[in-house]
Amino acid sequence: MNNIVLIGMPGSGKSTVGVLLAKALLMDFVDTDLVIQQRTGSALCDIIAKKGVEYFKQLECDIICAVNCTNSVIATGGSAVYGDEAMRHLRRDSRVVYLKVPVDELSRRIDNISTRGIAMEEGVTLGDLYGERAPLYERYADVTVDCAGMTAEQCVGGIIAALGGRTE
Repeated sequence: MNNIVLIGMPGSGKSTVGVLLAKALLMDFVDTDLVIQQRTGSALCDIIAKKGVEYFKQLECDIICAVNCTNSVIATGGSAVYGDEAMRHLRRDSRVVYLKVPVDELSRRIDNISTRGIAMEEGVTLGDLYGERAPLYERYADVTVDCAGMTAEQCVGGIIAALGGRTE
């Protein structure tokens, strides 16, 4: 396994857990949301507000397809799974881990839904988004780790165990 890719809903802990996982496994860390912001010079919420959700999803797909790294933990944005081409690119040399967290817990974790840069149309609830995305996360995941009620450190332990221990 070359890379570990983390997918899941906003608030599932991909970025926080990703940094800790990279440290534990002596790997580099890449956050594709930060890559998008660096390449565009704009905050995710501004891109979505000015250009729309569909534009953002395509931009995210294009930027993920250009990400090339080795020995890295890659935290994706929650909407990365809409880009089939992006997910195929990531899966070529990675294990994909779905951080599964129930929607009620996500609601408690996310207090800045309007400024967070979540690719969701106006009027869509977090529950609606969860129902739409969960099958995509399950489709692309090599491994699912149920992180409900877990601390970030416990989630890291769950990922390492699900991947068969500390791997090279």
